[in-house]
Formats: sequence, C-alpha cells, structure tokens
Amino acid sequence: MRLTHARIVDALAKHDGWVQRGDALEKTFDCGSFDGSIAFVNAIATLANEHDHHPDLAISWDRVTVTTTSHDLEGITNRDVALAGAIDALAQRRRDGDAPAVPRAAD
Repeated sequence: MRLTHARIVDALAKHDGWVQRGDALEKTFDCGSFDGSIAFVNAIATLANEHDHHPDLAISWDRVTVTTTSHDLEGITNRDVALAGAIDALAQRRRDGDAPAVPRAAD
C-alpha cells in the first residue's frame, strides 16, 4: 500500500538526509572517491537483492544518489522506507570501519 503524505513525512524525520522527490525517496552519499562509490553501489546491490527491492543508483565520481520507489504501486511504500533504513545502516557500518568505503550524506 502507498504511504500517505503524513506517513512519508514521519518516515523522513527518522531517516536523516532522505528527501521526497515526487513518488520516490532520495539521498546522496559522499563516498570520498570513485572506488568508494563503486564499492558502496556493489554493497547496495547485495542489500537490494536481500530485500528484493531495487533502487535506482546514480554514480558521479565520489557520490552515489539512491532513489527508491515502488513502481508496482506507483509511489512510496514501507518497502522504500525499510530499504532507506537498511542503506543508512550499511553506510554507518562502512563509516565505522566494517568496510573500506566511507559514505556520508552529501551536502
């Protein structure tokens, strides 16, 4: 089921750096280098497969922009919010030294 505007606002308040872009959630991560960006995208791919929910990923040298929406329901759902949270947790683990890339929210 698509989330209401109020539920989306509530979810965004709990996920720092994520914004609503139309019918999607989006966040840009600073990965420090091209290699960091590629490593982060590969880690997201594994995570997305585990969630069976696949975001759009845009790489721009040291930045990765993640956009997630539920195409089948034409909007934002709990699957998108859960994936955003899982990607944030992945980025945090990488910042904590559990992996080589150090993504952080881009300015």
